[in-house]
Amino acid sequence: MQWNRRSFLTLTGLGAVGVAAGACGSNTGREGGTSLAQWYHAYGEDGVQEAVRRYAAEYPGGAEVEVSWNPGDYDSKIVTALQNSAVPDVFEAQVKIDWVRRNQVVPLDDLIDGVRDDFSPAVLAAQTVEGKVYGIPQATDTQVLFYRSSLLQAAGVQPPQTVDELVDAAAKLTRDGVKGLFAGNDGGVGVLTGPLLWSAGLDYLKDNREVGFDDPRAATALGKLRTLNANGSLLIGAPADWSDPGALIDGLAAMQWTGLWNVPKIQAALGDDFGILPFPGLDAGGAPSVPVGAYGAMVNAKSAHVEEAKAFVKWLWLDQVDRQLEFATGFGFHLPSRQSLVARATGLAAGPAAEAADYVRDHGHLVGGPVWTQQSNTALSDAVARIAKEGADPVAQTRTAVEVAKAELKRLFG
Repeated sequence: MQWNRRSFLTLTGLGAVGVAAGACGSNTGREGGTSLAQWYHAYGEDGVQEAVRRYAAEYPGGAEVEVSWNPGDYDSKIVTALQNSAVPDVFEAQVKIDWVRRNQVVPLDDLIDGVRDDFSPAVLAAQTVEGKVYGIPQATDTQVLFYRSSLLQAAGVQPPQTVDELVDAAAKLTRDGVKGLFAGNDGGVGVLTGPLLWSAGLDYLKDNREVGFDDPRAATALGKLRTLNANGSLLIGAPADWSDPGALIDGLAAMQWTGLWNVPKIQAALGDDFGILPFPGLDAGGAPSVPVGAYGAMVNAKSAHVEEAKAFVKWLWLDQVDRQLEFATGFGFHLPSRQSLVARATGLAAGPAAEAADYVRDHGHLVGGPVWTQQSNTALSDAVARIAKEGADPVAQTRTAVEVAKAELKRLFG
């Protein structure tokens, strides 16, 4: 479920994190001062790495901040580092309840108090466990359905407003060597599970205490992914996966589910020959949706410099609004996490980006969230894969995932 710019956590593996941690340098500092190790995952857009290193170099707070850029399985590196190391001091992630229960991360409510209401509620929820905030959201990402307007017009297809219309449109658009829809080389399992649940008015969890898809409509919605995989309308085996817009740009698919961050590339290649939509509702009882994801700046509870790390986080992600705006909008299309900054983002004032901002406001959903555990996620992903790729019974597979999620909630809350 990896995004080009923001990825949701895949809490797997124990990997060679010691190498990555060692590469960050010590906490001894230059000339006896404090040195903070800050970790980022490897962003795909040009200029991001240079910008975050510049931010660190500009910090006037008395600590030297050493930025580490982490290609590969960043999320697994973070999981292991939090278990074993005082490094990094500051890192980006989406909090998980198990980290809080193990006292691996530091609450940051004292930093955010006073501006809490300026953050998008769904984005802030991604960093909140049992009422406490553990990450300061850096920027917001979403995914939308892009479509080639000319191809839909040539096929006599209207932009789909329900899931059945999406299925029908994908079938009609599959012609002349072009597939109707691309949603990843796994057939949409990784990125469409959430939208399909939301399309039916369901969710991963309900109030973080109940399974949110323990409902017959879940099986109905997830079964639509089997139809898409079975009728030959999905592009499978594209040169790049869903987070890259190449399938749409190169004419391999008439529609593509991908990230808002790709708007500049798509505009450069296609001009005005594209539109965007949220994922459609299942039927009259459902609703359109877009996923909301946001890494936040967090502090390692094992850090030897917790207070210094918190001060740096406050300076960069709360005080420096111009840098926050640049980080969100200067290297691709992303939404600022703070609602007061959206109006200042000139690139979000019109066109697809403005539409997407409205979708996030009106139809945004958090993917999983801090209480949605890796065990629950694996069970649901496996179930959806069997439904979509093998034609397994949606009712039975959904029930299996529900039972795993129930067991995880019982483990967490008794």
